[in-house]
Amino acid sequence: MSCSHLRDLVLLPITAEDHVCAECVKTGSRWVHLRKCQSCGQTHCCDSSPNKHATRHFHETGHSVAISAEPGERWAWCFADREFEEY
Repeated sequence: MSCSHLRDLVLLPITAEDHVCAECVKTGSRWVHLRKCQSCGQTHCCDSSPNKHATRHFHETGHSVAISAEPGERWAWCFADREFEEY
């Protein structure tokens, strides 16, 4: 693996609060799947969702890695290096 962001990742736990995209809730929008930022712990919607808040969060903050907040999914994505890793 060439991505140091994923190689050095220490996972933040998924909590009950991670089952909504707060940005979508604010605007009354909907989401498809959720991703949890591993830098700040915020949860945002995926690129299949209308607002793509997880990608927007990366562009606004530079926070590179998000994990799936979906039950049963165990993977991480690095926006900066465009790399995927299952864990």
